Amino acid sequence: MKRCNEILHDLREDKDMMQKEIAEIIGTSQQQYSKYESGDSEVPHRALIALAAYHGTSTDYLLGVTNIKNGIVGADTMLTEEYNAGQMVSLMANLSPERRAMAVEILLCLTLRQAAEAKTSGKAE
Repeated sequence: MKRCNEILHDLREDKDMMQKEIAEIIGTSQQQYSKYESGDSEVPHRALIALAAYHGTSTDYLLGVTNIKNGIVGADTMLTEEYNAGQMVSLMANLSPERRAMAVEILLCLTLRQAAEAKTSGKAE
């Protein structure tokens, strides 16, 4: 089975991306990300979760525990013009617990508001 650093390298290469691009997505420097790929540094939990979300796989796959690559169903689904579901999960994973809770509250409020608007207009969305 491949090691984590080899898997990270292969996933990045498969997407034809630079280390700097992946580093920006997970909130670290290119130099630090390079250490993850070379095996000189272990990937911290928060970065591992963000990488799994971005690549649409599981942390077990990234760690080389399983060969099952697809861990998040719909990770490539575009939620906005700029971000897919995996990237949105990655953004959330990089927030502090307090900010994550705030983001969830905002999403819940928006969902309730949309439902109320749909009910008053007679349309269910």
